[in-house]
Amino acid sequence: MRYPGTLHSAHVPHEKLELVRALAAGLDRTLLGTDFPTLGEKYEGKVRDCYSTNDGRRLIVATDRISAFYKVIGTLPFKGQLLTAMAAFWFDKTKDIAPNHFLSLPDPNVMECVECRPLPVEMVVRAYVTGVTSTSVWTAYQRGDREFCGNKLPDGLVKNDKLPAPILTPSTKAEKGGHDISASRAEILRITGMSSAEFDVAAGMALALFQAGAAHAKSRGLILVDTKYEFGVRADGKVIVIDEIHTPDSSRYWFAGSYEERKQKGEEPESFDKEYVRRWLAGVDYKGDGPPPTLPADVRIEAARRYVEAYETITGEQFVPNADDPIARMRKNLGIA
Repeated sequence: MRYPGTLHSAHVPHEKLELVRALAAGLDRTLLGTDFPTLGEKYEGKVRDCYSTNDGRRLIVATDRISAFYKVIGTLPFKGQLLTAMAAFWFDKTKDIAPNHFLSLPDPNVMECVECRPLPVEMVVRAYVTGVTSTSVWTAYQRGDREFCGNKLPDGLVKNDKLPAPILTPSTKAEKGGHDISASRAEILRITGMSSAEFDVAAGMALALFQAGAAHAKSRGLILVDTKYEFGVRADGKVIVIDEIHTPDSSRYWFAGSYEERKQKGEEPESFDKEYVRRWLAGVDYKGDGPPPTLPADVRIEAARRYVEAYETITGEQFVPNADDPIARMRKNLGIA
């Protein structure tokens, strides 16, 4: 079946056909994972393979894996390169707002970072009442909840409405394949046993980063709807931002120009984030139970095209994919024998 909104060449502007062809050519050369034991101790997340070196660094490899409903459901061509480039863009842009772990880009898929002790919390900031997952604020609101993670919610909201002000909705960090638990500050402190001082520093940084991210998004014709931030503690005890920020994997963006009109019509906002893939999965009646269905080629290409569009819209720069074999290229760039 063809899901409405998926790729069809008749609907692609001529100037984008070259990109679409490149994405199609990359379908069979995606980076599913890495195995570089000489780099250091490996930790494998849903999307990233991380290597802790013995000299205080962490090499973060963004693979082409895509996850939804807490599971890896396939790969998208050049997704890892796009995430790496966008994370580097945002880390540089926000370094004066919140210190982060970024050091350099030794490879299109790799960030060299400072090794940190990760805090056991994800700082999720939401500015709109939306979402389709069981942990979304809209799901809770729809069932009648008027308090979400310690935040009071007003009556009378409909799906995709803007909240009176952005809210912090922290969650636990589940192991790979597990489910995060959204909770209030007090509950997070009780569940994780983390320091209240470290929580508060991270929470303040998250809200400041969201304000800066939303302002930049607005200048680019976008709405930063919600996002998550992760934090770590350096060897000197300083709390800093880690992982990534404001990429389509960690953030939801809508197009500002069509938001009001589509909302009035009862239509979902235009977006280029993972919600597109989640909606396709929902369209084939998959909501996370059992093995995920195989993503069709046209869905993978369209999802990747949206990542490219996100990168180019947010940064104002053209994305030029590196089509070299990623494993061989990383071995060369990282000096792996």
